[in-house]
Amino acid sequence: MSRPMPRTTLAFDLDGTLIDSAPDLHAALNRLLEELKRPPVTLAQVTKSFAGDGVRLLVGRALAATGAAASEEETARHVARFLALYEAIPATPAQLYPGVAETLARLKTDGFRLGLCTNKPQQATEILLPQLGLGGLFDTVVGGDALPVRKPDAGHLRAVIERLGGTQASSVMIGDNDNDAAVAAGCGVPFIAMAYGYPRVPIAELGAALVLERFADLPEALKTLG
Repeated sequence: MSRPMPRTTLAFDLDGTLIDSAPDLHAALNRLLEELKRPPVTLAQVTKSFAGDGVRLLVGRALAATGAAASEEETARHVARFLALYEAIPATPAQLYPGVAETLARLKTDGFRLGLCTNKPQQATEILLPQLGLGGLFDTVVGGDALPVRKPDAGHLRAVIERLGGTQASSVMIGDNDNDAAVAAGCGVPFIAMAYGYPRVPIAELGAALVLERFADLPEALKTLG
C-alpha cells in the first residue's frame, strides 16, 4: 500500500494557539474602558466571550458589556485607540506557550511551509512576531483585516493555503477554537486542536482530527494524518 502524502502546508492560529495574548488584550481593553469612564471587564470575559472574532467585535462586545453600545463611528474610534494601547504593550517570548518557538523552528528546518491565519489585525500581528522571536518563521501572514473575509469564513484559510503553494491534500489547520475548526472544515482539511487555548465550546465538540495537550507533540502528530 502506498503511504499517504505528507501534509507539509501548516496554517496556524495565533492567539490561544501560539501565544497567551489574553492578559495584554485584557489590559488594553481596561485602559480603554477607564478612559471612557466605564467599569473594567474580567480576564474570563475576554477569553470566553469577547476574543476570537477580530478587534472590532472584541471592542464592541466590551463596550456592550459595560454600558450602552457605541455607534459604528464611535466604535471605529475606540478600536483605533484600543489598537494604539495594545501595540504599546511590549511583547516578549515569555508569552509563547511552551515548546512553540523550538517546534516551529524544527518544522521550518524540516521543510514545512508555515502560515499564520489570524483574526488579529495585520499591522498588530507584524509588530508582534519579531517581539516574540518568531520573525521570519512564517512564509505568509494573513491577518483579520487583510482580506474582505476573516475566520470563520473559509476564504481566510484558503488564501493562506494558496499563498503557501499548498493544496487541500497537503494542508492542516492548527488552532484552538470554533473559528479554526470552521475554516478547516470549510476547506476540507484536518484540524488539530490545542487543548490549552481559548475554546468557547467544549474541545470535544470541535470535530478535531487530533487534540494535543502540548505544542511540542505536533511534529509526531502530523505523521499520523492521512
